Amino acid sequence: MIWTSKEKASLRRLLLSWYNKQKRDMPWRQTSDPYRIVLSEFMLQQTRVDTVIPYYERFISAFPTVHTLADADLDEVLKLWEGLGYYSRARNLHRAAMAISREHNGSVPEDYDSLFALPGFGPYTTAAVLSIAYAKQHAVLDGNVIRVLARLQANEKETDRPAMKRALQHTADELLNGKRPGDHNQAMMELGATVCKPRNPVCPTCPIQRHCRASARGVVDRIPRKSSAKPRPERTYAAAILRQHDRYLVGRRKEQGLLGGLWEFPSREVDTAPRPDQICDTVAAAAGVNSVAHRPFRTVKHAYTHFTAVVHAYQCDWVAGEPASDEHDRFEWADEQELQDYACSRITRKLVVALFDDRSQTILDLDRHKERMA
Repeated sequence: MIWTSKEKASLRRLLLSWYNKQKRDMPWRQTSDPYRIVLSEFMLQQTRVDTVIPYYERFISAFPTVHTLADADLDEVLKLWEGLGYYSRARNLHRAAMAISREHNGSVPEDYDSLFALPGFGPYTTAAVLSIAYAKQHAVLDGNVIRVLARLQANEKETDRPAMKRALQHTADELLNGKRPGDHNQAMMELGATVCKPRNPVCPTCPIQRHCRASARGVVDRIPRKSSAKPRPERTYAAAILRQHDRYLVGRRKEQGLLGGLWEFPSREVDTAPRPDQICDTVAAAAGVNSVAHRPFRTVKHAYTHFTAVVHAYQCDWVAGEPASDEHDRFEWADEQELQDYACSRITRKLVVALFDDRSQTILDLDRHKERMA
């Protein structure tokens, strides 16, 4: 689609006028500190604003500067991140903070190549930080912007194709407001999040509806198109809640790979859920210790980006052996209170909560039985 200079000027003016009046109040919009803008952009990737705000505020309270984040232990960073998901973001954020602190004297780089070279900085995050923090002329392209641009052009091609993304990036660059690139980028994302939504867009309130070809042709609901998604496979795991007196064995996954740096009950991928009498072999393979299996405890499911994990957890008693595993760099025995302080995956946290809820209910039932017998 070819935009005339007049059309581009009109679109930019209408968009920023709307943004000035309608933009949502977010804490990272009240600062010009590049570090805080970096933090917000890492957290906002694939995550809703309402979910991010309390995490952002806790992080700023714990790590007010890039130096304090760089000096923090990864365990502390992951614990504060717990529940936000996509933990590679937290690990990359921590590594990027260390690089900024040590290689750039604590200043977030202002040029594209230096910023892009940092851990976790892809094209989107680099463009967002540079435009918002430094008013550099780099247009962002995220899911919200892709949807807005595809509808503006009434483009019904599949937007997840590389050629289509390159074309949309060219369009985003062409429409960017060079005087206020950060506000323009945020306005485009805000428009996609609040007005030009994936389902049930509120076109009558759109400030740039007059420029939207999809609206004019009545095809908004058909755009954007994506290629057919492949079915998400399931993976089955057996996990052992291994007890020694009142303490439970947890292992920290090695930093590289899925859930790196997070703590979990020893687990192992299996073909099918093992019987209770088979779990001892699984524990030996997963943690290098001998145990006695008691009973199945819980089955927990969680959908990751590329697969769904089905975890069958069993309660076991430790017999002998020092924990060791190729997938973990540390093992520790922790009591109920200490388990609250470890950074865990969502699955492990569900198991921890269920474990002590079950124990509390058992104690309560015994107390009630005693009262009835008195």
